[in-house]
Amino acid sequence: MTGTRCRFHARRPRTMSAHPASSRPLLWLVAIGLLMQMLDSTIVNTALPSMARDLNASPLRMEAVIIAYMLTVALLMPASGWMADRFGVRRVYLAAIVLFTLGSVLCAYSHTLGQLVASRVVQGVGGAMLMPVGRLSILRTVPREQLLAALSFVVMPAMVGPLLGPFLGGWLAEQVSWHWIFLINVPIGALGIMLTLRIMPPLKSADVRPFDVRGFLLFSLGVTLVSLALQGLGELGWSLSVALWLLVSGIGLLVSYWLHAMRFLHPLFPPALFEINSFSVGILGNLFARLGSGGVPFLLPLMLQLGLGYSPMHAGTMLIPMALAALVARFGVGGLVRRFGYRRLLIVNTLLVGVMIASFASVALRPPLWVLIVQLAMMGYVNGLQFTLMNTVTLLDLDDARASSGNSLLSVTMQLSMSLGVASAAALLGGFVHRLGEGDMLRVFQYTFVSVGVLGMVAAAIFMQLHDDSRTAGREEVPDA
Repeated sequence: MTGTRCRFHARRPRTMSAHPASSRPLLWLVAIGLLMQMLDSTIVNTALPSMARDLNASPLRMEAVIIAYMLTVALLMPASGWMADRFGVRRVYLAAIVLFTLGSVLCAYSHTLGQLVASRVVQGVGGAMLMPVGRLSILRTVPREQLLAALSFVVMPAMVGPLLGPFLGGWLAEQVSWHWIFLINVPIGALGIMLTLRIMPPLKSADVRPFDVRGFLLFSLGVTLVSLALQGLGELGWSLSVALWLLVSGIGLLVSYWLHAMRFLHPLFPPALFEINSFSVGILGNLFARLGSGGVPFLLPLMLQLGLGYSPMHAGTMLIPMALAALVARFGVGGLVRRFGYRRLLIVNTLLVGVMIASFASVALRPPLWVLIVQLAMMGYVNGLQFTLMNTVTLLDLDDARASSGNSLLSVTMQLSMSLGVASAAALLGGFVHRLGEGDMLRVFQYTFVSVGVLGMVAAAIFMQLHDDSRTAGREEVPDA
């Protein structure tokens, strides 16, 4: 069930210095790619009205710009691990950056909504491979005892992008032109292409398992329908009946994939992956923890604007302390793991994330500005720590044979959980608006933040299932990031 063990032409170095300086250029390269993708995925939303006016399209039809990218990523991401094994990490990562940059240029020079949607599909093909293949290169070149420091370095764009994206998108759309939200990707992409050719190791599997075409179709279509249903319930505001139909259909396809994987020799994602305690707990913990934290980038700008009357640009500026604190969170994380271990740290930090989300209910009391800034900074710190710990513990015990499939499944889970977090937050917000009315928005946000915070705390029960006697107990050497 586990497939053929892979042999790599470029082998992972087994010993490195306490601080992984030799891998730092690779970490910067992966971080650049992730930042470009995360900025783009959030920067577009605030510029949709400007795009609609310039393209002579109805604002109600602009959701196709988001859906086209999201569906392309959801469809192709499950195949990213196999593609890296088959064609090599360097080639696939280079293709990802080229396609993403090319798609960005095509988006900027689109003159109709149809052209823009087609260009977003090109972007999505590149985006589906950027994050999983970049992280796979780290997983196969950095020793496991250095993995926490490495991932804590590259994961920061995942926090910074969603927080700065809406502000940057609004500013560019107001002050310059919406075209620049895509054109800013060009110099970043050019730098990424140059660095990929010089830095990315030519890792390639010598024994490539056959591609599971049936499993790929079942799993990809299932994840796509579930993602579409969650986006429909959340940001897109579709009817409950349509979203429910998509959700049930998607779940049915995912169940069919699981039955297929149980009897197929080389499945896309081997069920044996879930025999690894740290992987199974990490995947499920990632999914449920983001029920809370995934909705924060959606709720906070709305609260600042609708609850406190901030302008869009002012609201975006207020999120900067949260992004800075997320960056600070990577320093000293190794020391925390050495002292407390992954299990205890994840349990406590998951609860702290829920408490910090719920603390934004104090907006109903209209706290002083400095109190709100402190809350945002504390939320950014514990959330940044949470992302690093969850991703690292999921990948920590994977061997080379399972690295590509396990890493791809983590990427799909993260993509799905982001939609799930937004959908949950939007559903709770809409429910409280229906009950309390739009005239009492402060109380609506108060109830919503408390509910979302409690929802996120549920993941602590999942992290309790981590084994104390595995690597994840924190006894291995873990350097500070």
